[in-house]
Amino acid sequence: MKKALAAIGLLLFSVVDAFAADASYRHIVLFKFKSDAPAAEIEKVEKAFVALKNSIDQIEELEWGTNVSPEGKADGFTHCFFVTFKSKADLEAYLPHPEHQKFGASLKGLIDKVLVFDYVAKSVE
Repeated sequence: MKKALAAIGLLLFSVVDAFAADASYRHIVLFKFKSDAPAAEIEKVEKAFVALKNSIDQIEELEWGTNVSPEGKADGFTHCFFVTFKSKADLEAYLPHPEHQKFGASLKGLIDKVLVFDYVAKSVE
């Protein structure tokens, strides 16, 4: 009986571990631009973030948009970028990537506040 329970426990651990290995990693970035940030510079930021999709192989998907919520709870954040990676390793490779670092440096003087949130995606069935 103990061997059977141990085998079941090992099987469940393997299934959970396999799920984590297959899960997508999400990287959400919210920008609150300074009130005096020129619209043309904000547009450059939008284009530069989108361009990361073509220069960083680890990015599986990238989508973005601006706040359209009527609730008034965005706390001044206007832009959201939603990046998907196939694995934790891909996310970890993206963060120090030279193109990502170059992009981050280009934000100097434009951003009032940034919020970054990473998580492992869990499907709802």
